[in-house]
Amino acid sequence: MTIIYLYQYFTTPKVSGGTRAYDLAKKFVQNGHEVIFITTSHGFSHKPEGRWQYLELEQLKFHILNIEKTSNSTSYFKRIINFLIFIWFASFKILKIKGDVVLASSTPLTIGIPALVKKWKDKTPFIFEARDVWPEAVIAIGAIKNKIAQSVLYKLEATIYKNATAIVPLSVDMKTSISRRYPNLKCPIISIENIAALERFKEGYDPNVSLLHQHLGFKPRFTVLYAGTFGRVNGLSYVVEFAAKLKNMDSSIVFVLIGLGAEKEILISKAKEYGLLGKSVFIFGPVPKEQLPQYYYEVDMGSSFVIAIKELWANSANKFFDSLAAGRPVLINHEGWQKDVLLQSNSGFILPHDSTKIDEKVLNDFINYSTNHSLLKEQKRNSLELAAKYSLVTAVKKYLDLFSSIGLTT
Repeated sequence: MTIIYLYQYFTTPKVSGGTRAYDLAKKFVQNGHEVIFITTSHGFSHKPEGRWQYLELEQLKFHILNIEKTSNSTSYFKRIINFLIFIWFASFKILKIKGDVVLASSTPLTIGIPALVKKWKDKTPFIFEARDVWPEAVIAIGAIKNKIAQSVLYKLEATIYKNATAIVPLSVDMKTSISRRYPNLKCPIISIENIAALERFKEGYDPNVSLLHQHLGFKPRFTVLYAGTFGRVNGLSYVVEFAAKLKNMDSSIVFVLIGLGAEKEILISKAKEYGLLGKSVFIFGPVPKEQLPQYYYEVDMGSSFVIAIKELWANSANKFFDSLAAGRPVLINHEGWQKDVLLQSNSGFILPHDSTKIDEKVLNDFINYSTNHSLLKEQKRNSLELAAKYSLVTAVKKYLDLFSSIGLTT
Protein backbone atom coordinates (compact mmCIF):
# COMPACT_ATOMS: atom_id res chain seq x y z
CA MET A 1 0.00 0.00 0.00
CA THR A 2 1.24 3.49 -0.83
CA ILE A 3 0.67 6.20 1.79
CA ILE A 4 0.88 9.84 0.73
CA TYR A 5 1.88 11.64 3.91
CA LEU A 6 0.99 15.35 3.99
CA TYR A 7 2.89 17.14 6.72
CA GLN A 8 4.23 20.67 6.42
CA TYR A 9 6.82 20.51 9.22
CA PHE A 10 8.65 17.20 8.80
CA THR A 11 11.77 16.74 10.96
CA THR A 12 14.19 13.91 11.75
CA PRO A 13 15.93 13.20 15.08
CA LYS A 14 19.01 14.99 13.68
CA VAL A 15 17.34 18.34 14.43
CA SER A 16 15.13 19.73 17.19
CA GLY A 17 11.37 19.29 16.98
CA GLY A 18 8.77 16.54 16.99
CA THR A 19 9.48 13.33 15.08
CA ARG A 20 6.06 11.64 15.10
CA ALA A 21 5.75 11.66 11.30
CA TYR A 22 9.30 10.32 10.86
CA ASP A 23 8.83 7.57 13.47
CA LEU A 24 5.46 6.42 12.13
CA ALA A 25 6.62 6.49 8.51
CA LYS A 26 9.70 4.38 9.27
CA LYS A 27 7.52 1.73 10.91
CA PHE A 28 5.00 1.82 8.06
CA VAL A 29 7.85 1.02 5.67
CA GLN A 30 9.03 -1.82 7.93
CA ASN A 31 5.50 -3.21 7.67
CA GLY A 32 5.76 -3.34 3.88
CA HIS A 33 4.21 -0.01 2.87
CA GLU A 34 5.55 2.74 0.66
CA VAL A 35 5.51 6.24 2.20
CA ILE A 36 5.71 9.38 0.08
CA PHE A 37 5.90 12.71 1.91
CA ILE A 38 4.74 16.05 0.59
CA THR A 39 6.43 18.55 2.88
CA THR A 40 8.54 21.70 2.99
CA SER A 41 12.22 22.53 3.41
CA HIS A 42 11.47 23.53 7.03
CA GLY A 43 13.15 20.49 8.63
CA PHE A 44 15.98 20.00 6.14
CA SER A 45 19.46 21.45 6.46
CA HIS A 46 19.72 22.32 2.77
CA LYS A 47 17.32 24.33 0.63
CA PRO A 48 16.08 22.64 -2.55
CA GLU A 49 17.10 24.01 -5.90
CA GLY A 50 14.02 25.31 -7.66
CA ARG A 51 10.44 25.03 -6.44
CA TRP A 52 10.41 21.29 -5.66
CA GLN A 53 13.05 18.70 -4.86
CA TYR A 54 12.62 14.93 -4.86
CA LEU A 55 14.63 13.09 -2.21
CA GLU A 56 14.89 9.52 -0.92
CA LEU A 57 16.08 9.19 2.66
CA GLU A 58 16.06 6.12 4.91
CA GLN A 59 13.60 4.32 2.58
CA LEU A 60 11.22 7.28 2.71
CA LYS A 61 10.38 9.37 -0.35
CA PHE A 62 10.01 13.14 -0.23
CA HIS A 63 8.63 15.89 -2.43
CA ILE A 64 10.06 18.98 -0.71
CA LEU A 65 8.69 22.45 -1.39
CA ASN A 66 11.27 25.22 -1.19
CA ILE A 67 9.70 27.72 1.18
CA GLU A 68 10.84 30.36 3.64
CA LYS A 69 11.46 28.82 7.05
CA THR A 70 9.21 29.99 9.87
CA SER A 71 9.23 29.36 13.60
CA ASN A 72 7.18 30.05 16.68
CA SER A 73 8.71 33.53 16.77
CA THR A 74 7.54 34.33 13.22
CA SER A 75 4.50 36.61 13.00
CA TYR A 76 1.08 35.01 12.54
CA PHE A 77 0.73 36.85 9.22
CA LYS A 78 3.92 35.34 7.77
CA ARG A 79 2.97 31.89 9.01
CA ILE A 80 -0.47 32.18 7.38
CA ILE A 81 1.21 33.18 4.11
CA ASN A 82 3.41 30.07 4.38
CA PHE A 83 0.34 27.90 5.01
CA LEU A 84 -1.34 29.29 1.90
CA ILE A 85 1.76 28.88 -0.29
CA PHE A 86 2.15 25.28 0.80
CA ILE A 87 -1.47 24.25 0.24
CA TRP A 88 -1.49 25.91 -3.19
CA PHE A 89 1.54 24.03 -4.52
CA ALA A 90 0.81 20.83 -2.57
CA SER A 91 -2.70 20.66 -4.06
CA PHE A 92 -1.20 20.45 -7.56
CA LYS A 93 1.69 18.16 -6.57
CA ILE A 94 -0.54 15.59 -4.88
CA LEU A 95 -2.52 15.05 -8.11
CA LYS A 96 0.69 13.83 -9.78
CA ILE A 97 1.33 11.17 -7.13
CA LYS A 98 -0.42 7.81 -7.07
CA GLY A 99 -1.37 6.49 -3.64
CA ASP A 100 -3.89 4.30 -1.87
CA VAL A 101 -4.51 6.67 1.03
CA VAL A 102 -3.57 10.18 2.11
CA LEU A 103 -2.51 10.79 5.71
CA ALA A 104 -2.89 14.54 6.32
CA SER A 105 -1.35 15.66 9.60
CA SER A 106 -2.05 19.10 11.07
CA THR A 107 -1.08 21.66 12.18
CA PRO A 108 -2.17 23.75 10.37
CA LEU A 109 -5.78 22.86 9.63
CA THR A 110 -5.20 23.88 6.00
CA ILE A 111 -3.19 20.67 5.48
CA GLY A 112 -6.58 19.07 4.83
CA ILE A 113 -7.10 21.06 1.61
CA PRO A 114 -4.70 19.05 -0.62
CA ALA A 115 -6.24 15.87 0.85
CA LEU A 116 -9.70 17.13 -0.14
CA VAL A 117 -8.44 17.92 -3.65
CA LYS A 118 -7.04 14.40 -4.00
CA LYS A 119 -10.27 12.83 -2.80
CA TRP A 120 -12.53 14.92 -5.01
CA LYS A 121 -10.35 14.47 -8.12
CA ASP A 122 -9.04 10.87 -7.75
CA LYS A 123 -11.41 9.39 -5.13
CA THR A 124 -8.42 8.70 -2.86
CA PRO A 125 -9.52 8.29 0.78
CA PHE A 126 -7.79 10.37 3.44
CA ILE A 127 -7.17 10.15 7.16
CA PHE A 128 -7.01 13.46 8.98
CA GLU A 129 -4.65 13.55 11.97
CA ALA A 130 -5.66 16.37 14.32
CA ARG A 131 -2.64 17.46 16.34
CA ASP A 132 -4.45 20.43 17.87
CA VAL A 133 -8.05 21.48 18.38
CA TRP A 134 -8.22 23.76 15.34
CA PRO A 135 -9.66 26.31 14.98
CA GLU A 136 -10.91 26.42 18.59
CA ALA A 137 -7.44 26.78 20.11
CA VAL A 138 -6.11 29.53 17.84
CA ILE A 139 -9.32 31.52 18.28
CA ALA A 140 -9.27 31.02 22.06
CA ILE A 141 -5.76 32.49 22.37
CA GLY A 142 -6.75 35.48 20.23
CA ALA A 143 -4.53 34.64 17.24
CA ILE A 144 -7.47 34.99 14.84
CA LYS A 145 -9.94 37.71 15.85
CA ASN A 146 -11.61 38.43 12.52
CA LYS A 147 -15.12 36.93 12.59
CA ILE A 148 -15.11 36.21 8.85
CA ALA A 149 -11.78 34.36 9.12
CA GLN A 150 -13.11 32.39 12.09
CA SER A 151 -16.22 31.42 10.11
CA VAL A 152 -14.10 30.30 7.15
CA LEU A 153 -11.93 28.13 9.40
CA TYR A 154 -14.93 26.49 11.06
CA LYS A 155 -16.41 25.73 7.64
CA LEU A 156 -13.09 24.30 6.47
CA GLU A 157 -12.89 22.14 9.59
CA ALA A 158 -16.42 20.85 9.00
CA THR A 159 -15.68 20.10 5.34
CA ILE A 160 -12.49 18.20 6.20
CA TYR A 161 -14.14 16.12 8.91
CA LYS A 162 -17.20 15.31 6.80
CA ASN A 163 -15.04 14.13 3.90
CA ALA A 164 -12.42 12.24 5.92
CA THR A 165 -12.44 8.46 5.85
CA ALA A 166 -11.18 8.54 9.44
CA ILE A 167 -10.07 11.16 11.97
CA VAL A 168 -7.14 10.60 14.33
CA PRO A 169 -7.01 13.13 17.19
CA LEU A 170 -3.92 13.01 19.39
CA SER A 171 -5.80 12.81 22.69
CA VAL A 172 -9.09 11.64 24.15
CA ASP A 173 -9.95 15.27 24.95
CA MET A 174 -9.51 16.22 21.28
CA LYS A 175 -11.72 13.29 20.33
CA THR A 176 -14.37 14.47 22.81
CA SER A 177 -14.21 18.00 21.36
CA ILE A 178 -14.64 16.78 17.79
CA SER A 179 -17.47 14.38 18.69
CA ARG A 180 -19.26 17.08 20.68
CA ARG A 181 -19.11 19.67 17.91
CA TYR A 182 -19.80 17.22 15.07
CA PRO A 183 -22.11 14.55 16.54
CA ASN A 184 -23.30 13.30 13.14
CA LEU A 185 -19.94 12.29 11.67
CA LYS A 186 -20.05 8.83 10.12
CA CYS A 187 -16.32 8.17 9.95
CA PRO A 188 -14.41 6.53 12.83
CA ILE A 189 -12.62 8.83 15.29
CA ILE A 190 -9.68 6.96 16.80
CA SER A 191 -7.37 8.74 19.27
CA ILE A 192 -3.70 7.85 18.80
CA GLU A 193 -1.70 9.87 21.29
CA ASN A 194 1.77 11.21 20.74
CA ILE A 195 4.66 8.78 21.02
CA ALA A 196 6.98 7.86 23.88
CA ALA A 197 10.06 6.85 21.87
CA LEU A 198 11.32 4.14 24.21
CA GLU A 199 13.86 2.69 21.77
CA ARG A 200 15.46 6.07 21.07
CA PHE A 201 15.67 6.87 24.77
CA LYS A 202 17.21 3.51 25.66
CA GLU A 203 19.90 3.97 23.02
CA GLY A 204 20.50 7.68 23.59
CA TYR A 205 22.00 7.70 27.08
CA ASP A 206 25.67 7.45 28.07
CA PRO A 207 26.12 7.12 31.86
CA ASN A 208 29.74 8.26 31.50
CA VAL A 209 28.69 11.65 30.13
CA SER A 210 27.16 14.57 32.03
CA LEU A 211 26.04 17.28 29.62
CA LEU A 212 24.09 19.18 32.25
CA HIS A 213 27.00 19.21 34.67
CA GLN A 214 29.14 20.66 31.89
CA HIS A 215 26.54 23.35 31.10
CA LEU A 216 25.65 24.26 34.68
CA GLY A 217 29.05 23.90 36.31
CA PHE A 218 27.56 22.00 39.25
CA LYS A 219 25.17 19.14 40.02
CA PRO A 220 21.87 20.43 41.49
CA ARG A 221 20.05 18.59 44.25
CA PHE A 222 16.83 18.47 42.20
CA THR A 223 16.48 19.41 38.52
CA VAL A 224 13.33 19.99 36.45
CA LEU A 225 13.77 19.97 32.67
CA TYR A 226 11.60 21.75 30.10
CA ALA A 227 12.57 20.90 26.50
CA GLY A 228 10.34 22.45 23.86
CA THR A 229 9.01 25.64 22.36
CA PHE A 230 9.21 28.97 24.19
CA GLY A 231 5.94 30.18 22.71
CA ARG A 232 3.11 32.28 23.98
CA VAL A 233 0.85 29.25 24.54
CA ASN A 234 3.51 27.55 26.68
CA GLY A 235 3.43 30.39 29.22
CA LEU A 236 6.93 29.75 30.56
CA SER A 237 6.89 32.96 32.61
CA TYR A 238 4.98 30.70 35.00
CA VAL A 239 8.17 28.67 35.53
CA VAL A 240 10.23 31.76 36.35
CA GLU A 241 7.57 32.96 38.80
CA PHE A 242 7.43 29.53 40.42
CA ALA A 243 11.23 29.44 40.74
CA ALA A 244 11.22 32.94 42.24
CA LYS A 245 8.74 31.88 44.93
CA LEU A 246 10.75 28.72 45.65
CA LYS A 247 14.07 30.58 45.93
CA ASN A 248 13.50 31.89 49.46
CA MET A 249 12.36 28.49 50.73
CA ASP A 250 14.67 26.11 48.84
CA SER A 251 17.32 27.36 46.43
CA SER A 252 18.51 23.82 45.62
CA ILE A 253 15.71 23.20 43.06
CA VAL A 254 16.88 24.09 39.55
CA PHE A 255 14.87 24.59 36.34
CA VAL A 256 16.59 23.95 33.00
CA LEU A 257 14.76 25.28 29.93
CA ILE A 258 15.94 24.08 26.51
CA GLY A 259 14.41 25.43 23.32
CA LEU A 260 13.62 28.37 21.11
CA GLY A 261 10.64 30.63 20.49
CA ALA A 262 9.07 34.06 20.58
CA GLU A 263 9.17 34.30 24.39
CA LYS A 264 12.83 33.38 24.89
CA GLU A 265 14.21 36.88 25.39
CA ILE A 266 11.29 37.76 27.67
CA LEU A 267 12.10 34.71 29.81
CA ILE A 268 15.78 35.61 30.00
CA SER A 269 14.92 39.18 31.04
CA LYS A 270 12.45 37.98 33.65
CA ALA A 271 14.89 35.45 35.10
CA LYS A 272 17.55 38.20 35.31
CA GLU A 273 15.06 40.55 36.95
CA TYR A 274 14.37 37.99 39.70
CA GLY A 275 18.10 37.24 40.08
CA LEU A 276 17.54 33.62 39.01
CA LEU A 277 19.38 33.33 35.69
CA GLY A 278 22.40 31.11 36.04
CA LYS A 279 21.43 30.22 39.61
CA SER A 280 18.13 28.34 39.74
CA VAL A 281 16.92 29.01 36.18
CA PHE A 282 19.09 28.07 33.20
CA ILE A 283 18.03 28.76 29.61
CA PHE A 284 19.74 27.07 26.66
CA GLY A 285 19.14 26.79 22.93
CA PRO A 286 17.44 23.80 21.27
CA VAL A 287 19.22 20.47 20.84
CA PRO A 288 18.66 17.70 18.25
CA LYS A 289 15.96 15.22 19.22
CA GLU A 290 18.51 12.40 19.32
CA GLN A 291 20.41 14.23 22.10
CA LEU A 292 17.38 14.82 24.32
CA PRO A 293 17.52 11.40 26.07
CA GLN A 294 20.88 12.31 27.61
CA TYR A 295 19.41 15.47 29.15
CA TYR A 296 16.30 13.73 30.45
CA TYR A 297 18.27 10.94 32.08
CA GLU A 298 20.41 13.49 33.91
CA VAL A 299 17.46 15.29 35.55
CA ASP A 300 14.94 14.31 38.19
CA MET A 301 11.77 15.44 36.44
CA GLY A 302 10.39 16.50 33.07
CA SER A 303 7.72 19.15 32.59
CA SER A 304 5.05 20.54 30.28
CA PHE A 305 3.29 23.89 30.64
CA VAL A 306 0.49 25.75 28.86
CA ILE A 307 -1.34 28.99 29.56
CA ALA A 308 -4.65 28.90 31.42
CA ILE A 309 -6.95 28.43 28.41
CA LYS A 310 -8.97 25.22 28.54
CA GLU A 311 -8.89 24.67 24.76
CA LEU A 312 -5.14 24.09 25.08
CA TRP A 313 -5.47 21.43 27.77
CA ALA A 314 -6.40 18.83 25.17
CA ASN A 315 -2.87 19.01 23.72
CA SER A 316 -0.58 16.02 23.31
CA ALA A 317 2.79 17.67 23.90
CA ASN A 318 5.97 15.83 22.84
CA LYS A 319 7.71 16.85 26.06
CA PHE A 320 5.11 14.97 28.12
CA PHE A 321 5.90 11.72 26.30
CA ASP A 322 9.66 12.34 26.25
CA SER A 323 9.58 12.58 30.03
CA LEU A 324 7.74 9.25 30.27
CA ALA A 325 10.11 7.56 27.80
CA ALA A 326 13.02 8.54 30.05
CA GLY A 327 11.22 7.19 33.09
CA ARG A 328 10.86 10.64 34.60
CA PRO A 329 7.79 11.98 36.44
CA VAL A 330 6.14 14.99 34.80
CA LEU A 331 5.42 18.42 36.27
CA ILE A 332 2.40 20.14 34.67
CA ASN A 333 0.21 23.16 35.43
CA HIS A 334 -3.04 22.41 33.67
CA GLU A 335 -6.23 20.38 33.72
CA GLY A 336 -7.29 17.83 31.13
CA TRP A 337 -6.48 14.29 30.13
CA GLN A 338 -2.76 14.50 30.95
CA LYS A 339 -3.54 15.54 34.53
CA ASP A 340 -5.96 12.60 34.79
CA VAL A 341 -3.33 10.18 33.46
CA LEU A 342 -0.64 11.42 35.86
CA LEU A 343 -2.95 11.19 38.87
CA GLN A 344 -4.23 7.73 37.93
CA SER A 345 -0.74 6.35 37.38
CA ASN A 346 1.01 8.34 40.15
CA SER A 347 3.58 9.66 37.68
CA GLY A 348 3.95 13.36 38.37
CA PHE A 349 3.08 16.54 40.24
CA ILE A 350 0.25 18.93 39.37
CA LEU A 351 0.60 22.68 39.91
CA PRO A 352 -2.35 25.13 39.83
CA HIS A 353 -2.90 26.60 36.36
CA ASP A 354 -3.02 30.11 37.82
CA SER A 355 0.43 31.20 39.07
CA THR A 356 -1.17 33.56 41.61
CA LYS A 357 -2.47 30.46 43.39
CA ILE A 358 1.04 29.16 44.07
CA ASP A 359 0.90 29.76 47.82
CA GLU A 360 3.07 28.58 50.68
CA LYS A 361 1.27 25.22 50.84
CA VAL A 362 1.94 24.50 47.15
CA LEU A 363 5.59 25.47 47.59
CA ASN A 364 6.00 23.29 50.71
CA ASP A 365 4.26 20.38 48.99
CA PHE A 366 6.65 20.59 46.03
CA ILE A 367 9.74 20.92 48.23
CA ASN A 368 8.66 17.90 50.27
CA TYR A 369 7.93 16.05 47.03
CA SER A 370 11.44 16.80 45.73
CA THR A 371 13.00 15.23 48.84
CA ASN A 372 10.73 12.16 48.95
CA HIS A 373 13.16 9.73 47.35
CA SER A 374 10.97 6.64 47.73
CA LEU A 375 8.05 8.40 46.02
CA LEU A 376 10.28 9.70 43.22
CA LYS A 377 11.70 6.22 42.68
CA GLU A 378 8.16 4.80 42.48
CA GLN A 379 7.05 7.54 40.07
CA LYS A 380 10.02 6.89 37.80
CA ARG A 381 8.96 3.24 37.54
CA ASN A 382 5.36 4.27 36.95
CA SER A 383 6.38 6.73 34.23
CA LEU A 384 8.28 4.06 32.35
CA GLU A 385 5.34 1.67 32.61
CA LEU A 386 3.02 4.41 31.36
CA ALA A 387 5.38 5.10 28.44
CA ALA A 388 4.77 1.56 27.14
CA LYS A 389 1.11 2.48 26.67
CA TYR A 390 2.19 5.27 24.32
CA SER A 391 5.05 3.45 22.59
CA LEU A 392 5.74 3.63 18.86
CA VAL A 393 4.78 -0.03 18.55
CA THR A 394 1.38 0.74 20.11
CA ALA A 395 0.77 3.75 17.85
CA VAL A 396 1.70 1.83 14.69
CA LYS A 397 -0.55 -1.09 15.64
CA LYS A 398 -3.47 1.32 16.10
CA TYR A 399 -2.80 2.80 12.67
CA LEU A 400 -2.50 -0.60 10.99
CA ASP A 401 -5.74 -1.70 12.64
CA LEU A 402 -7.36 1.53 11.43
CA PHE A 403 -6.16 0.90 7.85
CA SER A 404 -7.77 -2.55 7.97
CA SER A 405 -11.02 -1.29 9.49
CA ILE A 406 -11.57 1.21 6.66
CA GLY A 407 -10.87 -1.37 3.97
CA LEU A 408 -7.25 -0.58 3.10
CA THR A 409 -4.90 -3.46 2.31
CA THR A 410 -2.23 -3.91 4.99
